Amino acid sequence: MFYKDERLALFIDGSNLYAAGKALGFDIDYKLLRQEFMRRGKLLRAFYYTALLENDEYSPIRPLVDWLHYNGYSMVTKAAKEYTDSMGRRKVKGNMDIELAVDAMELAPRLDHAVLFSGDGDFRPLVESLQRQGVRVSVVSTIRSQPPMIADELRRQADNFIELDELRDVIGRPPREPRFDQPQEQESVE
Repeated sequence: MFYKDERLALFIDGSNLYAAGKALGFDIDYKLLRQEFMRRGKLLRAFYYTALLENDEYSPIRPLVDWLHYNGYSMVTKAAKEYTDSMGRRKVKGNMDIELAVDAMELAPRLDHAVLFSGDGDFRPLVESLQRQGVRVSVVSTIRSQPPMIADELRRQADNFIELDELRDVIGRPPREPRFDQPQEQESVE
């Protein structure tokens, strides 16, 4: 349901896409993902939204954020809020829905097709608004996980639902081979 001459933008809810890929048992290769959608149309922007823990010495997502920024993604980040829940557990909150919605609305007049990588039902009004502006909307998520990662109302509102699991062979990172750290034998030259 893509046309070669249409102007595309990707809106990736980072934590939602990560959770969907993890639920399906594969990692996303973001270089392949970008190439796939460049092949499908005229890719104007590929946005990636994520919250970051600013006060941690090392954030596991920082290398990905840096790589994406360097490799053609428009990164939208903000500081995550840390809190302790009623059970005394450390929690992190970093919702990027508003930032994603604002960017999509701003870009809508220059788009033919928006691709939303999220299953969050809160995006249904955004999808509806984009459609009223003449933008076709595809949603990428999964119904194959238990429980499904896509909200039914979002899937029904979208012009096109793309099952993430069906993109596995196109955008999935090959599983890493286990490494066995064995000493290498040295050849002696005599």
